[in-house]
Amino acid sequence: MSQPIPGPGSPNQPGGPAGRGLPTPPKGWPIGSYSTYAEAQRAVDYLSDEEFPVQNVTIVGVDLMQVERITGRLTWGRVLSAGAASGAWLGLFLGLLVGLFVGGGDALVSTVIAGIIGGIVFGLISASVPYWASRGTRDFSSTMQLVAGRYDVLCDPQVAERARDMLARLNIQ
Repeated sequence: MSQPIPGPGSPNQPGGPAGRGLPTPPKGWPIGSYSTYAEAQRAVDYLSDEEFPVQNVTIVGVDLMQVERITGRLTWGRVLSAGAASGAWLGLFLGLLVGLFVGGGDALVSTVIAGIIGGIVFGLISASVPYWASRGTRDFSSTMQLVAGRYDVLCDPQVAERARDMLARLNIQ
């Protein structure tokens, strides 16, 4: 049985699956630890301003948490009005596209109105069916975020000591 010649798509070759952005653990020595992402970003920006080779630096979020912030209570009125509003926008957009490229002139207004009405109907259906199917098990709206407890800045071991010294000057300022 013959073996294929390794090429750019091979697992152990540059540009292969391992080089295509697949998740890999971060490597390097810690050069700073910050409580917010903005502070970690400021540190890396400082290194960049000082012409440090920042391609050797990685910001790592540690102690990840999924945070769901409740934004309000859902009722049939809110669900239907949100569905109608989003459907109207979609219908307006599609009505304008169809009216400009197919019709034009006097047909434009009627095409846009038909698009808005169709969009409202579509929006009402697409919003009410999932809400009805949930049967009251989720009567609130929310947003989701992935948040870290701290942000570590890691650096390639060959230049980590220099980066640590530079960040020490940043904290003094």
